[in-house]
Amino acid sequence: MGWATDHIRRLLNGETVSFRPRGNSMSGRVESGQLCTVEPIGETPIKVGEIVLCKVGGDQYLHLVKAVQGNRVQIGNNHNHINGWTPITKVFGRLIKVAP
Repeated sequence: MGWATDHIRRLLNGETVSFRPRGNSMSGRVESGQLCTVEPIGETPIKVGEIVLCKVGGDQYLHLVKAVQGNRVQIGNNHNHINGWTPITKVFGRLIKVAP
């Protein structure tokens, strides 16, 4: 179980969630401790540059979509680190709002 397991469960149930992620991997776009609101992915296609809540391997991330290729996306942080490729089915929500 990871830091976002409950948020992912709620997104899969159609809920929009808000939380305050910690860390600096997204600094410049999302600062540590800012209030992030994430909505379910739904039917809207995932786009490069979006910030999404996803799983890559066994890890959970609120990170950037770096590339989309067929039914998979490449995920990375805001400092040019790539986490890897993951199926679109492992992308659970998209960031819609960041507040202090």
